[in-house]
Amino acid sequence: MSIQSIALTLETPPSEAGATNGAPPRRHAEPTSAVEWGYIDDEGRLVLAPEMRRSMGLKPGAQLRVERDGNTLRLHRPLSHLAKVYIEPTDACNLDCVTCFRNAWQTNIGRMKEETFAAVLEGLKQIDPLPTVYFGGIGEPMFHQRTVDWIAQVKQLGARVEMITNGTLLTEQRSRQLIEAGLDLLWVSIDGASPESYADVRLGAELSNVLANVQRFRTLRKGHKSAKPEIGVAFVAMRRNIADLPKVLKIARQLGAMHFSVSNVLPVTEPLKNEVLYKESMRSISYLDSEHMPQLSLPKMDFDEVTRDALFEAFQSGFSVRYAGAKWGGSNDVCDYIESGSLTVGWNGDVAPCWPLLHTHGSFLHDKPHISYRHIVGNIRERSLLDLWNDPAYVAYRARVQGFAFPPCTFCGGCDLSVDNLEDCFGNEGPVCGACLWAQGLIRCP
Repeated sequence: MSIQSIALTLETPPSEAGATNGAPPRRHAEPTSAVEWGYIDDEGRLVLAPEMRRSMGLKPGAQLRVERDGNTLRLHRPLSHLAKVYIEPTDACNLDCVTCFRNAWQTNIGRMKEETFAAVLEGLKQIDPLPTVYFGGIGEPMFHQRTVDWIAQVKQLGARVEMITNGTLLTEQRSRQLIEAGLDLLWVSIDGASPESYADVRLGAELSNVLANVQRFRTLRKGHKSAKPEIGVAFVAMRRNIADLPKVLKIARQLGAMHFSVSNVLPVTEPLKNEVLYKESMRSISYLDSEHMPQLSLPKMDFDEVTRDALFEAFQSGFSVRYAGAKWGGSNDVCDYIESGSLTVGWNGDVAPCWPLLHTHGSFLHDKPHISYRHIVGNIRERSLLDLWNDPAYVAYRARVQGFAFPPCTFCGGCDLSVDNLEDCFGNEGPVCGACLWAQGLIRCP
C-alpha cells in the first residue's frame, strides 16, 4: 500500500465539534492510552481526532510512511515532526562505569554554558506542540549545577521533561528541587541487585546509598498513585548481571517505579565482548521478518515451570513468531530516534540525529573493532532548533534512515567497509546505519 493511497484531512469529527468547553488547547500533547477512533469520509479520506493529529505532527501536507501488517495499518510519525529533544548538560560523570562510552573515545569533557542552553530554550519556544525534553546523554546530568534550574525553565514553557541519573547525587535538597521544578519522569540506572553485583558495574557507587536516595525522593513527592515525578528504572543486561534482573524488577516495584527499561550492553571495550547476550539474536535477524519463513501464532498463556521449556523451544524453533497477535521480537531496521522524531543537543551546542552520533566512539561488531564517527548537523548557537531540524540534508538523512536502505552489517559477518560508519557496500555515504544495534532492537534507551 503506497502512501498516496491514504489521504489525511484536518477535518474535526462531528462527535468532537464543540467539545472543548472553552478550555485552551494544551501546547504539549500528553500521551493517552484510551481507544481513539478515526473514520473514512465520503471522499475516502481518513479523518483523525484533532488531538491525535496534533500529537503526531499530522499537519496539512505532511507525508508519512504507511506499513501494512495483517489487519493493521501502521502510520509512522512524519519526518517533519520534532517531538523529542535530548539535552546533554555535560559529558562528565562522578562514576567510572565499565559499560560507559567514555571508555572507548577520545573527546573533550565539558559542561553546557548558560548561553548555549538559552539558545536551546529559545528554539523550544518556536515549536508547537512542544516536544518532550530529555536531560541525559553520556555524562551525569546532575553533575552540572544548572540542570535543575534548566528543567524548571523548560517546564515553565509547558513541555514534558524527563531526566536520567545514576542516583548518587540525588540528595534531599536536589530531590526537593527536582520535584518543585515540575520534572515529569526521573530515570535511575540500577544494574545490579546486590551491593557486589552493582559495584561490579558502577565503579565508585554503593547500591544502598542509591536506593536510599530514590526512596527518599519517592517519599518527598506529593500525591499517591498520580505522584509526580514518576520513577523509572533502567537496567543494562550482561552475562555478569542478567541473573539479577528479576531482583532488580522487584526493587523497582518497591521504589514505586512506573517504568522499567532493559537494554543490552554495547561492547565498547574488549572485556565487554564476552558480556553480550545477543550473539544468536544478531545471526537470526536476517530471517525473523522474512515473509517466506513459516509462521507460528501463539496465544497468551502462563509462563511457569509447566510451560517454560515448551515455550522456550517454540520461540527458538526457527518460525516467525506472533505472540497474542503481536510480532515476537519487534521490528528490525527501525530507528527509534527517527520514529520518535528526536534530535540531540550536546553540551557544546552541537546537534546530532541521536546521542550515539554525538560523540565518536569505538565498539566491537562480530568481535571486530568498529568506529562510529560523530555526525553533527550544526550548532544551536549558530542556528535555531527548527532551522537545524529542517535542514535539507538532515531531512534527507532522516528519510534514508526511515527507509533503512542499508546493508545488513549486524548479521552478515562484516566486511572491510563495516569497520566504521563512513560508507557501506550499497554506496551510501556516512553516517551509514547498517551496523547500528539500536536499529535492530538490541540496544534500547529509555
